[in-house]
Formats: sequence, C-alpha cells, structure tokens
Amino acid sequence: MQTLDQTRVEAFAGQIATEVGAALNAALVTVGDQLGLYRAMADAQPIRADELAARTKTHERYVREWLNAQAAGGFVTYDSGEDSYTLPAEHAFILADESSPVAMAGIFQAATAVMDGRARVAERFRTGDGVGWHEHHDGLFCGTERSFGANYRMHLVAEWLPALTGVVEKLERGGRVADVGCGHGASTILMAQAFPASTFTGIDVHAESIVTARARAHDAGVSDRVAFEVADATGFGGSRYDLIAFFDALHDLGVRWARPGTPERRWPTAARACSSSRSPATGSRTTSIPWAACTTGSPRSSAHPGRSRSRVAPGWARRPARRACAR
Repeated sequence: MQTLDQTRVEAFAGQIATEVGAALNAALVTVGDQLGLYRAMADAQPIRADELAARTKTHERYVREWLNAQAAGGFVTYDSGEDSYTLPAEHAFILADESSPVAMAGIFQAATAVMDGRARVAERFRTGDGVGWHEHHDGLFCGTERSFGANYRMHLVAEWLPALTGVVEKLERGGRVADVGCGHGASTILMAQAFPASTFTGIDVHAESIVTARARAHDAGVSDRVAFEVADATGFGGSRYDLIAFFDALHDLGVRWARPGTPERRWPTAARACSSSRSPATGSRTTSIPWAACTTGSPRSSAHPGRSRSRVAPGWARRPARRACAR
C-alpha cells in the first residue's frame, strides 16, 4: 500500500472544506440578493436580525441564521455587545448597488443557475453533445447580464469604442452596428443611447432573451433605432455594417470562430456583412473583423446550439465585456 503524506492529506482536506463552504455560501448570497437583504443593509449601519427581518418582511429566525453565515464568511461584521450586524460600505458597493462598476451579486445568480444544470451536463459527458444556452436555468441569463453590465456601463462607450480608430466618429455621423450574441441587449442599448444617429441590430440564438431585449429597448426609449432578431452567429441578416461586435460570445461560437488569429476568410457571415467603405483618416476599411470584441466569461450565443463549445478567447481581443441585468 502506498504511504500517504499526512501533511498533504490534511492540506487537501482543508482545501475541500473551503471549497464546500464557498459553494454553500454562494447559495446564501443568492438568497440575500433575491430577498433584498444586502440592499436593506446598504446604509452600512448596524442592524439587528429582527430589524432586518422587519425591514425586508422576512422571518427573524431565518435572517439570523443567514446573518451568522455571512459574518462567518466575512461578508458582514458582527458586534456581540450590541447583537448587531453591519454590511461595510465597501461590501455594499459590490453586493447592493447595481449601478456600481464592480457590482458582483449577479455573478452568484449566474453561478448557482449553472449548478442547477449539473444533471444535464453530466449526461452530456456520456453522449458527447453540448449543452445549449437555451437549456440553462433562466437565472443564468439575468445573472450574466447583471454581472457583465457593470463593465459595459463603465468602459464600453468611454474606453472600448474609442480604442477603435474611426469608429466613434462613424457612429456619431450615423452608422450600422450588429451586436452578435447580444443576450438581453445591455451592450446594444448602451451604444444606441450614446449614438442616436446610428442604428443597431442585436442578434442572439436564444428567443427568450430577444423578447427581453426588445422590452429593455422599449423601456430605454431606443426602440426606434434598435432591432433585435433571433439568429445564430452564421445566419444573421443585414449587410454593410460599420461595426460588428461580439461581447462575451465569440468564445462560444465553435472552434472555427474562436481560434486565435483567425483570418477573415474564416469569418464568412461577418465578412459578408461588413461595410466595404474606407476610413478617411486611415484609408482602411471602417470595420475590420477583429474589432469584434470578446472576452472569457459566460456564454450567450452559439453558432451551433447544442454542440460542444470552444472556450478559447482570442489572443488579439481586448478584454472588454462583462454582462448586466436590470431586474
């Protein structure tokens, strides 16, 4: 029998205990987010369990257990003398403020939704098939939108688009934009709000997300210049686009699309749809395919729904995107 290193056994057992604790707390964070417990503590003032329960119309016993778990994990602080709990302002900025550039409660919503699909994923291990985006729990769609939206609001218009030569000027004059893998339309709508002279088309393979995106555009007052269509990444309509964007979707479009350094000939749909106009400043085409910004993150659109997906992020891609969801 092989001799075991007891130190390594104990170290790994400790690691497992930490992983289990984190997994269990992810569920509790989602509960706190859903019930508004973090938001009710966002003033960073001490509060007792019964007060928080009254403020959120929940039961004190459950709230106390939740608070104790949050205190054990370092999410809130506990004052034993006053029997009160405080959500530090810095923690509230991350967990209780959806407008924050570092809002992260949505990540827990997405992560726990992925866990809900573990039986389906285990089945695909045996069959070799992929798991389609549409097969996930709907918490993943909103959680993805919420968690990535923080970076969209912070960086998309202010930094990412200006980094592309001539793009902002083109959109200010009036251009055509396709947002492939748009999800609930957060990135599409932000661009439409910033560039009222341009028109935007959001494309996603998930029909339910497109329904949500259309409602979002209507509520934002941009539905006159934003359209959404259900299509995959190889079959969307339109042509002569000035900008084709892939936010957090390119790495899920299959090996042909996701391989680093992919030449334009391997981008048939996007290449056909691009404008052939020239930039007056550089003489180059106003949109090159590598402008399709992507990053690693949660999947939103697939060229081949239901097939195994590549999770490679192009080395030439800027790291722009996160995803957001207004609840």
